[in-house]
Amino acid sequence: MKRLLHIIVLLLTLSVGVTTSTSTWARTKQEMPKRNEPSKFAIKKVDFDHVKKVTEDPSNAYYFPKLMRAYNSNDTSLSIEGWRNFYYGYTFQEDYNPFRESTFANVVEDLYYRQPLSRAECDSIEKYAEKSLNDNMFDLNQMNYYIYVLKEKKKHARAAVWQYRLDRLIAAIMSSGKGTKEEPWVVIAPEHEYNIINFLGFVATEHETLDGGIDYIKVQPVAGKSAEGFYFDISRMMQIAALKFPDY
Repeated sequence: MKRLLHIIVLLLTLSVGVTTSTSTWARTKQEMPKRNEPSKFAIKKVDFDHVKKVTEDPSNAYYFPKLMRAYNSNDTSLSIEGWRNFYYGYTFQEDYNPFRESTFANVVEDLYYRQPLSRAECDSIEKYAEKSLNDNMFDLNQMNYYIYVLKEKKKHARAAVWQYRLDRLIAAIMSSGKGTKEEPWVVIAPEHEYNIINFLGFVATEHETLDGGIDYIKVQPVAGKSAEGFYFDISRMMQIAALKFPDY
């Protein structure tokens, strides 16, 4: 378990290094995809026992295969509660791996930071981002790359579909808490902590793992904002990692 925790800390520390040098969400503020925020949602603590119950019940509206079909069919009627059960319900699926990373991910990132992008490079980003998302549907970085390049190629309708998905997944995470010690945001992958921080317009500077499966990430000061850092609950992620990787 100590070795597993060390691996988690190492992954998060590497993420801090990437985030402080250049945001993985956009190269400039002007290139940040325009977001369509869902209507206001209530903050609701994640009850994983309840999530397991509804996502494993074929008669329930939140049965995971039903949510998966809604996701794939771009069903815009899915509520925030549906998105919450989809995101957190994934941890009860056989292929869930909190450290999952597509072999194509680094290819996309290397290309994304080139300026200007040639037509061939745009084609490559589109190809490999799509492959990455087919392998890891909750890779929010790859979603962002994919949206960017679709817009570059004037594929606005498809970009809008992926923007909608990204916005709802961000909303699902942020509906789990307030980023405070008392009400941390619950994430199911290490990099999602940094996705949320970058989404809020902050840059991470330091990571600390606290007792009880809680992470605290300090951020650079931002004019007009008082936040010094944010708290994240990674206990579910650690629980599954310990079960699937007992030797670590």
